[in-house]
Amino acid sequence: MATTLQVENLSKSFGGIHAVKNMNFQVNAGELLALIGPNGAGKTTCFNMLMGQIPPNSGTVKLEGEELIGLPPRDIWRKGVGRTFQITATYPSMTVIENVQMAILSDHHKLYAFLPRARAQYRQSAMELLALVGMKDQSDRPAAILAYGDLKRLELAIALANNPRLLLMDEPTAGMAPSERISLMQLTTDIVAERGISVLFTEHDMDVVFAHAHRVLVLNRGELIASGSVSQVRDDPHVREVYLGGGTVFTNDAGGNSTDA
Repeated sequence: MATTLQVENLSKSFGGIHAVKNMNFQVNAGELLALIGPNGAGKTTCFNMLMGQIPPNSGTVKLEGEELIGLPPRDIWRKGVGRTFQITATYPSMTVIENVQMAILSDHHKLYAFLPRARAQYRQSAMELLALVGMKDQSDRPAAILAYGDLKRLELAIALANNPRLLLMDEPTAGMAPSERISLMQLTTDIVAERGISVLFTEHDMDVVFAHAHRVLVLNRGELIASGSVSQVRDDPHVREVYLGGGTVFTNDAGGNSTDA
């Protein structure tokens, strides 16, 4: 199976704290790989290094064999890495379609040159992305008045604007109702299957992880402590010991949310 992302010996320290330590993993073509762990495990630090937002102390990150370390986030985006965030990152003063158009303009290096007439650019492409995520009928609504689940769908459309080979999804279902989580992750799974996109996602809802991930990585205190299929990770005694110590990951609260923050 072809490898989309190869990470080797990735490390980051903040003073004497090892946020990520000698991390090694790969994401295969068309795979949904889940990265789980408690608060402080190093998941967001890992994502920020992959996206060029913070530099690692050591290690390599290769997208289909091409080194990404040292590149700014905009160049990594244009090479085919999309990202969604735990807290949605959209422009509330713009309409739904304008948010997507801005992402497409950025991907085409035309963000500034075409700004005075941006509304006329790439409307058809933006509408196709909105149709893909079920938001076409809301294209002219201001992003500021969207329901939270719709904001998550809009952010997914924005992340797909550069036709990514790899999609990084940081807590994609955070803050969503159970039915919305199921809908969004099924949508993501369908898009991955249709387009052959590789996905690395963090998630605290174990129902989401176990239902959709092809493989799971477990991060604790900056180090990978387990990896494998859903069943292998779920039944791993060390993983159970670590998470039962926090009392959180494998038990959902009454509202369907994992109580691990």
